[in-house]
Amino acid sequence: MIKVEWFYWLCGLFFVVIALQVLNDRSNPKRLGSAAFWGILGVSFGYGTFVVNKQAPSWLLGIAVIGLAVLAGSGFPGKGAERTTTPAERVHLADRFGNKLFLPALVIPMVAALFGAWLAKVKLGDGSLLLQSGSATIIGLGVASILALIVGMTLLRPKSPAIPMHEGRRLLEHIGWTAILPQMLATLGLLFNASGVGKAVGRVTDHLVPKGSLIAAVALYCIGIAVFTIIMGNAFAAFPVMTAAVGWPLLVQQFHGTPAVVFAIGMLAGFCGTLCTPMAANFNLVPAALLQMKDQYGPIKAQIPTAVPLLGCNIVLMYFFAF
Repeated sequence: MIKVEWFYWLCGLFFVVIALQVLNDRSNPKRLGSAAFWGILGVSFGYGTFVVNKQAPSWLLGIAVIGLAVLAGSGFPGKGAERTTTPAERVHLADRFGNKLFLPALVIPMVAALFGAWLAKVKLGDGSLLLQSGSATIIGLGVASILALIVGMTLLRPKSPAIPMHEGRRLLEHIGWTAILPQMLATLGLLFNASGVGKAVGRVTDHLVPKGSLIAAVALYCIGIAVFTIIMGNAFAAFPVMTAAVGWPLLVQQFHGTPAVVFAIGMLAGFCGTLCTPMAANFNLVPAALLQMKDQYGPIKAQIPTAVPLLGCNIVLMYFFAF
């Protein structure tokens, strides 16, 4: 059986190598703190396996997370010298290969879809699944990334096999600590749900929604999930909180809404919040960093005029089609 943790180990090894690169980069004024940030992150990937298997204490991972937060709050990681291709070399490669440059990127979704749709069902001779149950898509993403690297190396033939690592480091240093923000926010969503935040919000909403008012309940659910997404940065984390508080008890059980329609449109309302928040770093801050935009909040400012009326449209759609 192919296990997903193998790819977590590979990710951890990647971050450890990045940490060693940063540590040896004398041009980086923040090299010690930056190396510590990526090193702690890398070791955490491997250590997590022992925590899951009950072979190591979990509190050490908690300390690691606090350490990462302290380092990020102190201005780490920083940027060092770039040791990748020059702008002139990139222009030359673009002129030479044209649309073929998209081949490595296209390999990733194709292979990941193949794993999720087909290989997830393949069984070995003893009847066990080829891929770890429930992790086929993540395993496919890992395999696809490795294949994409091979395709890219074969196509471009860089001068040094270390170029992909240097390029990966360059991108990480441009993104900074926000590279791990989605992981942190997803964990926050689980903590909110496990600690009963949804039930607490539900008790508050009982005093906010007029009895028997469907439009008020719909508006509260959609706006609430958008606001929680703005706070948490992740609609998938906000969804269980507001669904436990309003979506299921009010819209489905009390007003007899169609669950599929209520929850699908509710998730879309959450994505309206995604467009408006820097907490959704992978959507809003990372592109600004990669494109080296002068205003890191430029994507958010451009998206808000779309997000607000779209949220209103979701409220209307849910009101008329879910009940």
